[in-house]
Amino acid sequence: MKAKTATPPVRSTYRHGNLRHALLTAGIALAHQGGPHAVVLREATRRAGVVPNAAYRHFASREALLAAVRAAALSRLAVAMEKQLASLGPAKDTLKFARASLRAVGVGYLHFARTQTGLFRTAFAIRVDAPSLARASKGSTGLDPFELLGAALDRLVRAGGLPATRRPGAEYLAWSAVHGMAMLTIDGPLQQLSAQQLDRLGQQLLDMVENGLGVA
Repeated sequence: MKAKTATPPVRSTYRHGNLRHALLTAGIALAHQGGPHAVVLREATRRAGVVPNAAYRHFASREALLAAVRAAALSRLAVAMEKQLASLGPAKDTLKFARASLRAVGVGYLHFARTQTGLFRTAFAIRVDAPSLARASKGSTGLDPFELLGAALDRLVRAGGLPATRRPGAEYLAWSAVHGMAMLTIDGPLQQLSAQQLDRLGQQLLDMVENGLGVA
């Protein structure tokens, strides 16, 4: 006999702000498991242990919940990139550190796509315009993933590793290349490759990005 899914006990009250947090936590868990299509307001309320109508004070629609989950997913992506940057340790050689920083944000991005696939898909499911949600998409340094890439490129320019004339628009080119590999890894033919093969291809891609940008 198939086991029934446990239903959380229904709560009639939550302390101020706790219900929104509970619903968002449930939405993030749903996205982690099944991507953006799994983020359903009714299921989030079930997991939070409240009746569906209780959610509307905090999230008026499924789209509102998805937007908040998407912002949280972007924040976690930024943190993953920051973790790679932190692993570099203190800067001893300015140019070497600047080059390593650019590679670190790329490695963090690709690794997050492979290990947190549901959240990665959700991070790019919809556009977030609200300022409050944009703030929620940032990492611990106060930068979002795109800003972390831009900061790494600016660091390269200051260190003399990237000509200033090649800096404008460089973040779009680098991001397009790395995001393309990420999507091929999780939804395309590259998903058949081993982790070791993907790591090697990722490093080769970053070599191409550096060469294409003219990094010294």
